[in-house]
Amino acid sequence: MKNNWNSKIIRTFTSVLSVAKNREGHCINCGECCKLPNKCVFLRNRKDGEYYCSIYTIRPLNCRKYPRTDNEHITKKTCGFKFIK
Repeated sequence: MKNNWNSKIIRTFTSVLSVAKNREGHCINCGECCKLPNKCVFLRNRKDGEYYCSIYTIRPLNCRKYPRTDNEHITKKTCGFKFIK
Protein backbone atom coordinates (compact mmCIF):
# COMPACT_ATOMS: atom_id res chain seq x y z
CA MET A 1 0.00 0.00 0.00
CA LYS A 2 2.86 2.39 0.81
CA ASN A 3 4.23 2.11 -2.75
CA ASN A 4 0.83 3.01 -4.18
CA TRP A 5 0.65 6.15 -2.03
CA ASN A 6 4.20 7.10 -3.01
CA SER A 7 3.27 6.63 -6.68
CA LYS A 8 0.17 8.78 -6.25
CA ILE A 9 2.18 11.57 -4.62
CA ILE A 10 4.80 11.44 -7.38
CA ARG A 11 2.11 11.48 -10.10
CA THR A 12 0.48 14.49 -8.45
CA PHE A 13 3.71 16.52 -8.39
CA THR A 14 4.79 15.51 -11.90
CA SER A 15 1.35 16.12 -13.42
CA VAL A 16 2.43 19.62 -14.43
CA LEU A 17 4.95 18.03 -16.84
CA SER A 18 3.99 17.05 -20.38
CA VAL A 19 2.84 13.59 -21.42
CA ALA A 20 5.50 11.42 -23.07
CA LYS A 21 5.48 11.73 -26.87
CA ASN A 22 5.51 7.93 -27.28
CA ARG A 23 2.14 7.45 -25.50
CA GLU A 24 -0.60 6.11 -27.76
CA GLY A 25 -4.17 5.00 -27.25
CA HIS A 26 -7.13 6.31 -25.33
CA CYS A 27 -9.08 5.76 -22.14
CA ILE A 28 -11.22 2.62 -22.35
CA ASN A 29 -13.09 3.31 -19.10
CA CYS A 30 -11.58 0.40 -17.19
CA GLY A 31 -11.51 2.50 -13.99
CA GLU A 32 -8.31 0.92 -12.70
CA CYS A 33 -6.37 4.20 -12.50
CA CYS A 34 -9.19 5.66 -10.40
CA LYS A 35 -8.70 2.93 -7.80
CA LEU A 36 -5.09 3.87 -7.02
CA PRO A 37 -4.30 3.64 -4.15
CA ASN A 38 -7.96 3.70 -3.07
CA LYS A 39 -11.14 4.00 -5.09
CA CYS A 40 -11.81 7.62 -6.03
CA VAL A 41 -15.02 9.05 -4.61
CA PHE A 42 -15.90 10.40 -8.08
CA LEU A 43 -15.65 7.03 -9.85
CA ARG A 44 -19.02 5.68 -10.95
CA ASN A 45 -20.01 2.39 -12.53
CA ARG A 46 -22.59 2.01 -15.31
CA LYS A 47 -24.89 -0.98 -15.59
CA ASP A 48 -22.89 -2.18 -18.64
CA GLY A 49 -19.78 -2.50 -16.45
CA GLU A 50 -17.95 0.56 -17.77
CA TYR A 51 -16.68 3.16 -15.35
CA TYR A 52 -16.88 6.92 -15.66
CA CYS A 53 -15.74 9.99 -13.76
CA SER A 54 -18.53 12.09 -12.29
CA ILE A 55 -16.29 15.21 -12.46
CA TYR A 56 -14.67 14.42 -15.82
CA THR A 57 -14.66 18.00 -17.16
CA ILE A 58 -12.91 19.36 -14.05
CA ARG A 59 -10.80 16.34 -13.07
CA PRO A 60 -7.30 17.04 -11.68
CA LEU A 61 -4.21 17.04 -13.90
CA ASN A 62 -2.88 13.77 -12.47
CA CYS A 63 -6.10 12.13 -13.67
CA ARG A 64 -6.09 13.87 -17.06
CA LYS A 65 -2.52 12.86 -17.82
CA TYR A 66 -2.40 9.32 -16.43
CA PRO A 67 -0.34 7.52 -17.56
CA ARG A 68 2.07 10.38 -18.26
CA THR A 69 5.13 8.16 -18.72
CA ASP A 70 5.82 4.44 -19.05
CA ASN A 71 7.41 4.43 -15.57
CA GLU A 72 4.20 5.78 -14.05
CA HIS A 73 1.99 3.32 -15.95
CA ILE A 74 1.05 0.82 -13.24
CA THR A 75 -2.22 -0.36 -14.81
CA LYS A 76 -0.70 -1.73 -18.04
CA LYS A 77 -2.81 -4.90 -18.08
CA THR A 78 -6.13 -3.07 -18.33
CA CYS A 79 -5.36 0.45 -19.62
CA GLY A 80 -6.08 1.60 -23.18
CA PHE A 81 -2.87 3.64 -23.24
CA LYS A 82 0.42 2.12 -24.37
CA PHE A 83 3.96 3.42 -24.74
CA ILE A 84 5.79 2.68 -27.97
CA LYS A 85 9.49 1.86 -27.60
